Amino acid sequence: MATKISGFGFYVPDNIITNFDLEKQFDTSNEWIIERTGIQERRFITPNETNTSDLSVKAAIKALEMANTMPEDLDLIIAATLSADYNIPGMGVIIQDKLGCKDIPAIDIRQQCSGFVYGLDLADLYIKSGKYKKVLLIGAEIQSTGLNLTDKGRDLAVLFGDGAGAFVLENSQDNSDIIDSILHSDGKYYKELWKESPNSTQTGRIVIEDIQNGKIYPKMNGRTIFKHAITKMPAVVLELLKRNNITKEGITQIIPHQANFRITQMVAKRLGLSMDKVYSNIHKYGNTTAATIPIAFTEAYNEGKFKRGDLIITVSFGSGFTWGANLIKF
Repeated sequence: MATKISGFGFYVPDNIITNFDLEKQFDTSNEWIIERTGIQERRFITPNETNTSDLSVKAAIKALEMANTMPEDLDLIIAATLSADYNIPGMGVIIQDKLGCKDIPAIDIRQQCSGFVYGLDLADLYIKSGKYKKVLLIGAEIQSTGLNLTDKGRDLAVLFGDGAGAFVLENSQDNSDIIDSILHSDGKYYKELWKESPNSTQTGRIVIEDIQNGKIYPKMNGRTIFKHAITKMPAVVLELLKRNNITKEGITQIIPHQANFRITQMVAKRLGLSMDKVYSNIHKYGNTTAATIPIAFTEAYNEGKFKRGDLIITVSFGSGFTWGANLIKF
């Protein structure tokens, strides 16, 4: 059994927010943002795009069209997101309804920036087990409505954007495959990148003091995240290569999670690779969390960075901490 990525696509809102736009909202500058992150602009939702599932469906339709697959052909939906439409229910069932799928299972996973890497391994295992034949994997986020767009929240507010990406995966008939995946986590660092409220320890989940104290916004220890990301991402890539007896020269393209351009540069440096082999598009979209890898994958393909038969690695690191990589024969 083998698993093929038969279709892929992404969607981002039309609303472009530049660094100069953010300068008008809080104390920052275009130069400061570019120097520290490499981001020039990002996308925020428009008034007619109110739910993460809306973005998901638009990305899914593109992937389904490429795969020549109808929604009723799907056997499973896996939705990776930290910004589901609602706390209850999960987003997967909403996507299933909006696409008009038949009665199929829908799973939500919450690995944040590592969501798509984790989801790809899960979809691959389901297909190779023979349980499901066609799986829709989605990574999607609306971050803009959950950011503190003031001076107090500027360090995180400049990083994130909205968007969605999708893969259609099915049993391969042409030697394509998700060859291997390696996943990791280390929960002792969970407070280094987290959102404290709402939480299950409080009656009613959220209290007015949490809103007043800014606990409803994400918090990040940037230095710690940077240090671990530039260590663990190249390490898991090398672990994956070693386990499969493949040299780094045999890889056509590495598609990393788009968290920070400096992280991507350091990953390339530590792997001894030039930047033309480690894809980056963070300057256009910022960090779209679970959506960065399918968005970057689609753009890299459209730019001719790889073709059918090439070896690709997707790799990510995110809150939890969670991290991992997938080895793909495209």
